Amino acid sequence: MIITEIESKEREDIIKEMVHFIKKRNKINKEKDLYEKLLQREKLGSTAIGGGVAIPHCKIKGLKEPIVMLAVSFNGVNFYSLDGKPSYIFFLVVSSPDNPSVNLQILAAIAHLVRKSNSLLKKILEAKIPSSILDVIREEEEKIND
Repeated sequence: MIITEIESKEREDIIKEMVHFIKKRNKINKEKDLYEKLLQREKLGSTAIGGGVAIPHCKIKGLKEPIVMLAVSFNGVNFYSLDGKPSYIFFLVVSSPDNPSVNLQILAAIAHLVRKSNSLLKKILEAKIPSSILDVIREEEEKIND
């Protein structure tokens, strides 16, 4: 699930647009609940990890499997990153509270990929269609895991 060019320009709107995207694909039942949980998590501390990447995430009951999606902003959005720079890529992760280790594994894998790949951001911004973005992610994962 990929939004190749997210329209929103503010953190809350980015989250709302991503949640709506997930709802339209019948991955969740309660759009408002997920949106509120994600905002609560952001209030604890920004999920922008620097380097142009944010990983908004939370846990909600009733999920059979984790939801992972990606959205791209070509203009960048202030996601209140520690490095003070805008975020361009947003990995949204939603998992069940019944299996907290899965949530941690997904977050760790994304953070590892972002930290180890020098060109992930640039290549994702250059890829214009979802299949190309997935190819970039796979290629970068293979490079860092070799």
